[in-house]
Amino acid sequence: METDRARRRLTRLLGGLGVASGIALVARPQQLVDRLAPTFPADQLWLVRTLGGRLLVQHGVVLVAPGRRLVRVSSAVDLLHAASMVPLLASPYYGRAARISGGLAAAYAAAALVVAPRSEGR
Repeated sequence: METDRARRRLTRLLGGLGVASGIALVARPQQLVDRLAPTFPADQLWLVRTLGGRLLVQHGVVLVAPGRRLVRVSSAVDLLHAASMVPLLASPYYGRAARISGGLAAAYAAAALVVAPRSEGR
């Protein structure tokens, strides 16, 4: 079962990265937007903070309890987020943010499913 322990560690590492991303989005949305997606409208920063809050909760739960079922649910949420970004990809204001946010969500979902534990136990 060492493989499952290693998978849990990797899953927790990914969860920790998600939590760190959430903290950054909640604490410093303007700085991140200025650096990564400067055309993103300043009056829409509440969206960035909301995404950060979701990441904090979602990945925090995975960090605490990295079971296979929970990782699958979390990955599904990330895939839904990525899909919701598709209509915005060509937008002059939201496009860059949508590509970054959706791309990272899809990458996290795929990586989490690859390293997810094979069992539900701790």
